[in-house]
Amino acid sequence: MLPAELNDGHSDRPECRDVPSTTVTKLAPEDIDRLLDALHIGVVPATGCTEPVALALAAARARLALGLAEELPDDLRIEARVSRNIMKNGMAVMVPGTGLPGLEIAAAIGVVEGDPNAGLGVLARVTEDGARCARRLVDCGAVHLSVAEVDDDVYAETVLFAGGHRAWVCIAGDHTNAYLETRDDEILVNRERPTADHVSPTAKFLRTLTLAQLVDFARTVDLERIEFIANAERLNSALVAAGRENSYGIGVGTAMLGAIENGLNSDDLCSMMTAQAAAASDARMGGAPLPAMTNSGSGNQGIVATVPVTVAADRTHASWELRLRALTLSHAVALYAHAGLPVLSAFCAAATAAMGAAAGVCFVLDGSYESIERAVASMAGDTVGMVCDGAGCSCALKVAASVNAAGRAVTLSLAGRRVPGTNGLVHDDVDAGLRSIGRFGDPRYEGNRL
Repeated sequence: MLPAELNDGHSDRPECRDVPSTTVTKLAPEDIDRLLDALHIGVVPATGCTEPVALALAAARARLALGLAEELPDDLRIEARVSRNIMKNGMAVMVPGTGLPGLEIAAAIGVVEGDPNAGLGVLARVTEDGARCARRLVDCGAVHLSVAEVDDDVYAETVLFAGGHRAWVCIAGDHTNAYLETRDDEILVNRERPTADHVSPTAKFLRTLTLAQLVDFARTVDLERIEFIANAERLNSALVAAGRENSYGIGVGTAMLGAIENGLNSDDLCSMMTAQAAAASDARMGGAPLPAMTNSGSGNQGIVATVPVTVAADRTHASWELRLRALTLSHAVALYAHAGLPVLSAFCAAATAAMGAAAGVCFVLDGSYESIERAVASMAGDTVGMVCDGAGCSCALKVAASVNAAGRAVTLSLAGRRVPGTNGLVHDDVDAGLRSIGRFGDPRYEGNRL
């Protein structure tokens, strides 16, 4: 249900001006439905970094396939194999509730306490007893991890041995697509395996859109249909609080917020957006047992698309409607910017998620398409091209850099300025600029032709 103030016209929140409209080729009703489906698919909760989570899910489903009782047998053995990108992203990041980083503990806790039917929430209910059991499995050598000889960006498999039986589960294409599940010689699940260069129907659809259409969608879509986006603010704000109040990672956000409180940095909007987003990333990558609202399969991308807009809405006392529409635009633009990229690569996609943040913050502060277009276009001339060197505590630094770049782009845009299309990856046509980032990020897609 909508908040009461949108139903009865009364609110203690200051009202914001009407969001202006612009002439644009509007989305057809069926394309509005498809865009909403894309948001439902691409903006979902996940507890923990999604690469270890994918392996934990394969392990949890292998236990289900094997039909193990609550008490695990002494001869339990786990063989885990993952793609190179999942290995890169899973080696250093903390696994929620376990106190340890890495893919071995992710596979072990997936077997011990993972919920096989919870998707990216497979590790939402880790207990201390379960974590101790998982740590014992790792310590005694029951878990063997290796790189799978596959070309897939996202691939995780678990082979579980116990009591003379074997279960095998394979995930590919995205973090939750378990396409093959077997028990001994019995095939339980056998779906078509995505090809290594698979582009999802959702990504193909997103590539057909324009920034102007996304802005018009955010302005005009029925509020009831985007209410679920409010959960992004709720979940990711909880991560901000956890990062501020606890010692996670190297404490990037805490250090930045402390510098503001001590007068070493100012408390301007850009600084607060940057510090709070970093704090949320600290908590997520440091193993906080809290879900993040993801974007494009990444919690950090979801944080980048959410926290700056929330900070801007708080700073300007934006109405509930305006902040909801701004968050919707931010997440839609982040999905759109990422649609030309592989799910995982050596490209840090916090930069493309920050394009969504720039759009959402401009939506809050100005509302015009022109300001949004300038900010998103300028983003292609800033932090795009950061290397993803694996998930871990340093991700908070990349989150901070990306959000700070969004703040710079917004500042330029509100002054009527943008990076010209003669510079690098920037293009006079903002949509062409986003497509050029896709070609830069993944040449396998042959220019990202559909």
